[in-house]
Amino acid sequence: MRAAPTELPNDGTSCEPTSSGPVSHVRSISADSGLSLGTSLRQHRERCGIGLAEVSRVTRIPVVSLDAIEHDRFDELPGEVFVRGFLKAYAQAVRLDPADVLARYTSSRRGVHVTPLPVPTALQVVHDGQGQRFGVAIAFVLLLILLSLALSIVLKPRGRDMPAELSLRVPTQSRAIDSPVAQSRRAVVATRAG
Repeated sequence: MRAAPTELPNDGTSCEPTSSGPVSHVRSISADSGLSLGTSLRQHRERCGIGLAEVSRVTRIPVVSLDAIEHDRFDELPGEVFVRGFLKAYAQAVRLDPADVLARYTSSRRGVHVTPLPVPTALQVVHDGQGQRFGVAIAFVLLLILLSLALSIVLKPRGRDMPAELSLRVPTQSRAIDSPVAQSRRAVVATRAG
């Protein structure tokens, strides 16, 4: 549990001291000034003559976080719950109305839009699944083609390793297996030539 803020020093002009215990009199910061929330808080704190280190000591909020608040860098703070808690403690420490400070913070954050992630419809899910299967099928076919090409290169017979059936050279015919027709043609050619 966080302890209630203790009394802070002030110059007595814009921040009236309160009795010990809960805050009985708080001021409101106007949104009409055109200043950002952080700038308004910083100017009010400075008018009260309160140092940032003193606010940090009383609220137990790190000075770095208070500086981020005063410069409207709320995204640097740990989270939305912490931002709201820090703003409430800061407002109480400098005698401002916490509800007013939180209302200004909420209204200033309405302009920030977060783009939600698209939620796929059932049709998109089915279509994406088909596209994925088609891609896998194409990859599989390409893999088979590359594998076949690699095997044909590796297993291609070279030179004398090639079987006679696959050889492009015409084997010399032996006379022992010549057909009788081929032998008679040779004989005819030999008699005419000679």
